[in-house]
Amino acid sequence: MAENVTLKQIAAELGVSAMTVSRALNNLDNVDKKTKKRIVEKARSMGYTPNRVAKSLVSKRTYTIGVVIPEISHAFFAQVVSGIENVLYETNYQLLLTNSAEKTAREKKALETLLAQQVDGILISCSEETEDFSLYKKIIDSGKPLVFFDRCIEGIGASTVSVDDRKGAREMTQHMIDHGYRKFAYLRGPEISIGKERLEGYRRALKENGIEIRENWIVQSGFKEKGGYEAMIQILESDSEIPRAVVAVNDPAAIGAIEAIEEYGYSVPEDIAICGFTDDIRARLLKCPLTTVVQPSESIGRKAAEKLIKVIENKNEPIENIELLTDLVIRKSCGCNKPV
Repeated sequence: MAENVTLKQIAAELGVSAMTVSRALNNLDNVDKKTKKRIVEKARSMGYTPNRVAKSLVSKRTYTIGVVIPEISHAFFAQVVSGIENVLYETNYQLLLTNSAEKTAREKKALETLLAQQVDGILISCSEETEDFSLYKKIIDSGKPLVFFDRCIEGIGASTVSVDDRKGAREMTQHMIDHGYRKFAYLRGPEISIGKERLEGYRRALKENGIEIRENWIVQSGFKEKGGYEAMIQILESDSEIPRAVVAVNDPAAIGAIEAIEEYGYSVPEDIAICGFTDDIRARLLKCPLTTVVQPSESIGRKAAEKLIKVIENKNEPIENIELLTDLVIRKSCGCNKPV
């Protein structure tokens, strides 16, 4: 039976010591990569299943990682979690996934639940409501390994993994400027990391090109379609003229804004060009496919998981702020005729 396979049996099959097998299956650094790969593959082929209860009693660890995401239905986070899970599978950790649904109270409950489950570490992307960082600080100060991803809090003693949101938003805005647009509106996110950084990238591009920043056309939309729809209506009704181009904090906000633009009888991009950020799965399927910024979502998950495991396994692991690069995905909503 698979559950009876022992480390000694695996070791005998490969001609190595049981200690070497144990080190390899626990992903320790003192086994060379080729040997570790042979051992892991042999253990799987023999149906080896570690006794996690016994293992945790000896090591004082549960070999579980807690993950808190803000929006379970968002394709971006599904891809990030896929990257996390791939790393955990390779390193024999299990994943406990929770969803804050963009609510502070649910985020707090999720963190408390994961701590009660005695996870070895936590990966978290903050909810859009998050303003109080005291619980994060309490967790970090207690010695529990924690790494932020995507929506991050810097300077409180934890590593972060994100993209260069400021650069991505600046490049997208510059692309719109290069079309010749001069009347810009912006659908902004909440006062968390990605909301602030993307707004700053937008402002910087306009400033560098000597284009007026119309503060009444910078409207809070949040990260969802409803917010984008309502923010766009506010912009359309706030002035006697309309913006020629709209930059949105993310794709869902842009999709909501497109609905409002069309309800008011305008066309995208003929009357109002628009772009987003994230490359939502729906972006290419719209009647006028959405120009956007694509993030390496799976890589964000992998990098965050790899960093957390290093922190768990080495108390002296340095704090890092890891930034990955984005790419523009040019479609038709900006006024380009480039094929999707």
